[in-house]
Amino acid sequence: MIRVREVRLVDEDGEQMGVVPTPDALRLAEEKGLDLVEVAPQARPPVCKILDYGKYKFELEKKNRESKKRQKLVKMKEIRMQPKIEEHDLAFKAKHIHEFLDEGNKVKVTVRFRGRELAHTDRGRMVLDRVLGLLGPGVSVDRPPAMEGRFMSMILSPSARAAAAAREAQTEPDTQE
Repeated sequence: MIRVREVRLVDEDGEQMGVVPTPDALRLAEEKGLDLVEVAPQARPPVCKILDYGKYKFELEKKNRESKKRQKLVKMKEIRMQPKIEEHDLAFKAKHIHEFLDEGNKVKVTVRFRGRELAHTDRGRMVLDRVLGLLGPGVSVDRPPAMEGRFMSMILSPSARAAAAAREAQTEPDTQE
């Protein structure tokens, strides 16, 4: 499948063998019972390596699986409220937001305006500011409050320091009784 005249050859031990004509590289690979694989086709001349192709594909797949295991999937949660929310209800919703952030999720806090409430968007901004005040310093604002049609919303995420502390608290056993 390699259609160039010559390739830069790397043997199975990772040592450079220099620029070699393609038929010679193929012959060397066959003598060793391995495959000639083009690992960098964009280089001039292309880089080819002598290796066991089946093993190579298996190792790549294994690396991909490992990297997917280590990924943390961040979910977006949403909390909705109105501009005329009572103090207790606001505290209750702030508690839920805090729980979502402690789990490592992002939270979209939305204030919905109905009817004539749309003329008083400043009240919605005050509600969002009060939510930030209740949550404290362990929160970072990814997107500040902004109007989107009849909704005013902001996106919050746990600050790096707070997220690290939450992970540490989960891993350490509780020694106090």
